Amino acid sequence: MGILEVKNLTLSLNGKNILDRLNIDFWEGHIHAVVGPNGAGKSTFAYTLMGLKGYTDITGDILFNGKSIKKLTINERAKLGMTLGWQEPARFEGLTVENFIKAAGNGRTEIYIEEALLKMGLNPSDYAKRAVDKTLSGGERKKIEMASIIAMNPRFVLLDEPDSGIDVSSLENIFSALSYLKKNGSTVVLITHSLAVLNQAEHAFLLCGGQIVDKGETHKIRPYFEDKCMPCLHKNVPDTIIEEDC
Repeated sequence: MGILEVKNLTLSLNGKNILDRLNIDFWEGHIHAVVGPNGAGKSTFAYTLMGLKGYTDITGDILFNGKSIKKLTINERAKLGMTLGWQEPARFEGLTVENFIKAAGNGRTEIYIEEALLKMGLNPSDYAKRAVDKTLSGGERKKIEMASIIAMNPRFVLLDEPDSGIDVSSLENIFSALSYLKKNGSTVVLITHSLAVLNQAEHAFLLCGGQIVDKGETHKIRPYFEDKCMPCLHKNVPDTIIEEDC
């Protein structure tokens, strides 16, 4: 069953269709991936689903549990159980890591906060009292953001480039968190251009020029990372090479 459905979604910015008549169905309890080259519209798609400022003037519809959410604010979407993990996590001067995670988890116990940090390979005694600010590296903030998402126990998670700023060893913590979220019933959408991240998904969509040019089980989309493009009939492809890799 689709928890979130995108119906003929179009978003125009500065007179250009950044998202162009998208139709996508995300199945509940699965891990999905949206892949494609830089400028394909991947992050724009995530921001539009969450209803961020500047990304709400759309045509078509976004349905969550069968009901339209396109007129809902970002806070109203969050109350439905939707959340977004940023490519570059925010900094919060003066806010400690434990309070940041506690806020995401609606005041859950200290023990739960410790468990969330440990799942991300972070020692609570080293991180709980630290501020979520520039003293943390990008990778540390990424893992703390993932800990907050675990504490949130969301129904629908969008993760924009979840491996950004993460070293190889820490990437395993991110992948473990994805499995944990799925096991606990969350639907996860990975916005990525990484084959390693794609491999964590069960189903994927290839986005190019704001349109879906291919979709299917993950193995069907893997050749994109080998060839850097796939045969398609996208309108931006010159007629002389339509039958070749675009």
